[in-house]
Formats: sequence, C-alpha cells, structure tokens
Amino acid sequence: SMIKLPKLVVIAAIAVGSFAYTAPASADDQLAVSVCEYIAADDKNRLRSKLKSSRVKIRNIYDAVFCNGNNLLRHAVASNAVDAGEYIVKNLSKSSLEDGADIAWAEANHAGSALIPIIKDRAGL
Repeated sequence: SMIKLPKLVVIAAIAVGSFAYTAPASADDQLAVSVCEYIAADDKNRLRSKLKSSRVKIRNIYDAVFCNGNNLLRHAVASNAVDAGEYIVKNLSKSSLEDGADIAWAEANHAGSALIPIIKDRAGL
C-alpha cells in the first residue's frame, strides 16, 4: 500500500549509511540511496534503468555521490559488485580514472577484485 512506502524509504536511507551530496533535495537523496543500493546488490540493470529514468549519467554524479564514504567505483569494489562496477567504469571518462587513485585504493583494500584489471584497462594503465 502507498502509506507504508515513505517509512520504508527512510529505513533504507538509514541502513545504507551516510552520504555526502553537493545538492540538497529529496529527489537527489533518493537517487543516491538507490544508486548505492543497486551497486551493493550488483544489480546493473536496475542501476542503469534508475539513472535513465532520472536522466542522470554516472559521470555527472560521480563526484557528488558517496556510498558509506566511498565513491561509486570504490563502493562497487568493496561490494564485490563486478557487473555494476564494470558498468560504472565504462560510463566514466578515462581522465577520471587515469590518476590511478581508485586503482591504488582497490589494490590496497581489495587486492583480488575482478574490477582492478577492468579499471586499469579503461584508464589505459
């Protein structure tokens, strides 16, 4: 029923953890919560359709949305979300990866991640 929905949304937002945004606003917050949840669940299809319906590109929110303190790519690595992570990598600009910071973080914290070679390939490293 429609009455229960807001309560569920609030619980989901709390469960996922703290976020940092550049924009205040419930729509942006809800988008960020959904994006973080779909990455954590490695649900590339729901991630893609959520972004599409919100008319947002990964590269446009990459610097603004954090999941538990991590950027979207690090969140994917930490969540072992290979499909969602690969989708993120493919939709980021090469320049946002070629400084190697995300790769270094992944190698230091999640050395066996299947996403590391995917990120390196995209970054041209």
